[in-house]
Amino acid sequence: MTKRQSRPKTPPRGHGKSTYAGSAVGYGRPPKEHQFKPGRSGNPKGRPKGSKNEASIWRDVLSKRISIREGGKTRKVSVLEAMIMKYIERALSDDVKSATFVLNRIRLIEGNTPDETESFDQDDQAVYESLVRRIETNLKSKNG
Repeated sequence: MTKRQSRPKTPPRGHGKSTYAGSAVGYGRPPKEHQFKPGRSGNPKGRPKGSKNEASIWRDVLSKRISIREGGKTRKVSVLEAMIMKYIERALSDDVKSATFVLNRIRLIEGNTPDETESFDQDDQAVYESLVRRIETNLKSKNG
């Protein structure tokens, strides 16, 4: 058999074919009155129409708009944008885990592996190196 060919249905042992009201009835061929009716679901009490899966719930929650205060002004941003801003704020205040997360996300979005920095342009490379130096300096001062 080649790839993706389905086998013909064969009845289990001991199940012979019979004729029922002029049509073949047997394994895989129920009588007409027991077949699904056109336009009717085989599972009428299944998932209701319009119910959301986990991905659509995440998308809805992360795209919800919230108000934030920035520089004395209030503006509306998505939850996702507020989370990203918070990670960047923490990274700039010397949180190594947040800085690592932000840099790795940038590399991932740009299609680079976490250890690649060659594809940064000169400005990106300068920002990256400045951030690394700043974090290292702060870690050294904290550790004595």
